[in-house]
Amino acid sequence: MTIRDVIFPAGRQALYDRNRYSPAIRADGFLFVSGQVGSREDGSPEPDLETQVRRAFDNLNAILKAADCTFDDVVDVTVFMVDPAATFERVWKIVPEYWGEAPHPTLTAVGVTWLYGFQFEIKVIAKLPAN
Repeated sequence: MTIRDVIFPAGRQALYDRNRYSPAIRADGFLFVSGQVGSREDGSPEPDLETQVRRAFDNLNAILKAADCTFDDVVDVTVFMVDPAATFERVWKIVPEYWGEAPHPTLTAVGVTWLYGFQFEIKVIAKLPAN
């Protein structure tokens, strides 16, 4: 059995323990990050969409930092949006604040009907820096 090399961002382990998943796993030179949402410290959804998206990116960046990565190390992105026809433009105005310069990572955007009370979720795969 393989032992998972789990990455926990500071101050959020209880949230992941309660929900029974790992925020990120290091494997074979990559970091696989679970979907991050715009949750407040207690795990509840941020009600404002733009603030929720920023919190999701901030939560993602905390995990990347805990693994000694930045968003520049991200090679693949998957985003999930509830009602993308109504929210995509609002969400995509915020993305450049976090995305960085070209070349950008690959992207898959998926419209969904439910995200546990959230409107936006982002998951990524990052290449770990060489030691």
